[in-house]
Amino acid sequence: MTPGARLQAAIDLLSEIHGGTAPADRAAAAFFRARRYVGGKDRRDIIDHVYAVLRHRARLEWWLARMGPSESLTDRLRVIAALLLLDGWSTDRVAGAFDGGQYRPLPLERHERELAGKLAGQHIDDRAQPTWVRLEYPQWLEHQLRNLLGGCFETEMAALGAEAAFDMRVNSLKGPRDEAIAALAEAGIEAVPTPLSPIGLRVHGRPPVATLNCFRDGLIEVQDEGSQLVALLADARPGMRVVDFCAGAGGKTLAMAATMQNKGHIVACDVLQGRVDRAAVRLNRAGVHNVERRGLTTERDPWVKRHARKFDRVLVDAPCSGIGAWRRNPDAKWRVSTQDLTALIDLQRRILDSAARLVRPGGRLVYATCSLLPVENAAQVEWFSGAHGDFSVRPIASVWQDTVSALPGGGNCPTVEPCLRLTPAANGTDGFFVAVLERRADAGDSGAADA
Repeated sequence: MTPGARLQAAIDLLSEIHGGTAPADRAAAAFFRARRYVGGKDRRDIIDHVYAVLRHRARLEWWLARMGPSESLTDRLRVIAALLLLDGWSTDRVAGAFDGGQYRPLPLERHERELAGKLAGQHIDDRAQPTWVRLEYPQWLEHQLRNLLGGCFETEMAALGAEAAFDMRVNSLKGPRDEAIAALAEAGIEAVPTPLSPIGLRVHGRPPVATLNCFRDGLIEVQDEGSQLVALLADARPGMRVVDFCAGAGGKTLAMAATMQNKGHIVACDVLQGRVDRAAVRLNRAGVHNVERRGLTTERDPWVKRHARKFDRVLVDAPCSGIGAWRRNPDAKWRVSTQDLTALIDLQRRILDSAARLVRPGGRLVYATCSLLPVENAAQVEWFSGAHGDFSVRPIASVWQDTVSALPGGGNCPTVEPCLRLTPAANGTDGFFVAVLERRADAGDSGAADA
């Protein structure tokens, strides 16, 4: 592909991301599935252009509003601004790529050329930019994030805007971590153990994992270190009955199946039947055969009532604002509104209330989000504890000692707080929150709560 053709593809992909509902990574995967003729080098270049716009959107739009005419913002304008402000292109070079040739963007209009002339030579950062623009986050979240992060606010927000590390989980059903390191080295990829997760590896760059034999054989899976820790802290052991209540594509289901050594039973649930169905390919590749996939109509599907108090572990990786995953899907920061957050908080409570019915006396409900907001995390645990007196918070350090630290290479627990909060700057992971809620062993029938 010519440079211009790659730019047009980037504009098209940005339009699909901004015009749809799928996160950027899923939208990109679908975009390239429909264009299998795009080679690896071209694909990487297109992705780089797209994520440059997504990661710098607030600053790009600030410059466009400052320098440009009053036309509506378009992805074409965002790409033009990114080439000038981030990549240092000249106006003539931009015009050369936007020449209207085959598969290339249409020629620059007069106002676009004038705008390019004003932006050329400028730097993406400017002292006049307000903090929320400079650090790329929605202004309405500033109060909550500043209160949470305190003196680490700017450091953490900068880390949330950076590119995420490339982490993989080693599937112990197929082999140990050393074997995965050797297999990757044979493919020319240097991998090092993750500092906290004893089943994780971190590599430099973005290697084509799907083409590797060790991936096709199920030895490795792409998964952030924080997500690996969530699955480990569920403490799913061989022979247990486990529910992954919001399983999605099944990443944590796979990790728990490995800690269970394929012994026992996992039910992977989700209200999106298609997502749990698509997990079948990953399960087969990983050699997992103790998972039942089940679609639910709602969080209060009749199946839950029929299986009340039957499970040792119930993992609720709840739908949330996704702030902790902004490194991977920077477009998500501009999708969530105050109304959305209110609706999410209500949904999280409904899910917790229903999923709790599945936990047997002495069993555990593990609540996790990839959010940093206390209203989705600690406040939800406080609400749940008040509504369900037969559950109590089990200190995360104790659970960590029994799970993560019990495995070779497991790091020390990074907190002394009752629940776990991981952040990109402090821990090098996506942002995650984990609370382990244990039901009293002598808890009797709570009637309405289990109805």
